[in-house]
Amino acid sequence: MSAIFDFSSLITVLLLLICTCTYLRGFRSGIFDNSAEPHRHTGFKGLCWKFSRIGERISPYVSVSCLLMAVHILFIKQ
Repeated sequence: MSAIFDFSSLITVLLLLICTCTYLRGFRSGIFDNSAEPHRHTGFKGLCWKFSRIGERISPYVSVSCLLMAVHILFIKQ
């Protein structure tokens, strides 16, 4: 089954995207910034910028969600 149709897989993919984009932005701060138009974030880089902002702003909740998803995958999901 595709990750789009399975809810737990969809949440896992979204959490991984948030964590990856946040890590990349922390590692290299200007990676998602568009120098020509700083206030307009569109396209794939804009989506990654938004995921990284979510990871920065609500990082405790993202961390708890990652831990809960790991427990769900390791012990509950068959």
